[in-house]
Amino acid sequence: MAGLSRSEVEHVAFLARLGMSPAELDRLQGQLNQILDQYAKLAELDTDAIPPTAQTIELENILRDDVVTPSLPRDAVLANAPEHRGAFIVVPPILGGEAD
Repeated sequence: MAGLSRSEVEHVAFLARLGMSPAELDRLQGQLNQILDQYAKLAELDTDAIPPTAQTIELENILRDDVVTPSLPRDAVLANAPEHRGAFIVVPPILGGEAD
């Protein structure tokens, strides 16, 4: 597999909006070419007998079970709100509207 040229690395850095010094470009060129060499080695492997998969490890639910607990009384919640109307907390508009 052909490696990336210096001009190709400069172009990729430009597209990514990376300001890089000549020394950084040289280092990046070497690193990217090493990655491409490793990919070429992997591409040589025979994977016909391996079924496609999107997940390499078993998925496990790490979340705790929901437990129903009593809520705060409405009056206690409204007492902590900076402003409320009836049983509702008043918040500032977020989509460009004016508050009533």
